[in-house]
Amino acid sequence: MRSILEELWYGNVCPNGECRELIAEAKKFMKYIADHHDNFQATLTDKQKEVLEKFDDCYAELTDINEREIFVYAFRLGARIAIEVLSRFQYLKRIPPAPNSMWAVFLFFFAHGE
Repeated sequence: MRSILEELWYGNVCPNGECRELIAEAKKFMKYIADHHDNFQATLTDKQKEVLEKFDDCYAELTDINEREIFVYAFRLGARIAIEVLSRFQYLKRIPPAPNSMWAVFLFFFAHGE
């Protein structure tokens, strides 16, 4: 079995919006926005539709940038939290790991700094 980092490298873990399930509330608002967008677009001239399309493209790009930055921030925050939590286990460095326990092995070596 591959590690989570290997799975991420091979593209089997995709933390972007394509992989998350939308909650019912978000689905409701997405449908609401799409319906109003379509109704609004139906009232526009061809030139206005071009402007709206450019606006939509720019907004989508901005949303992608924001989501990427939020992901990076959250990932770093999660790593900092994990480091702080695991650093509290310094007392474990004198306790040998339990047999067949990968978590205990990880904590043992993390506590020893090896």
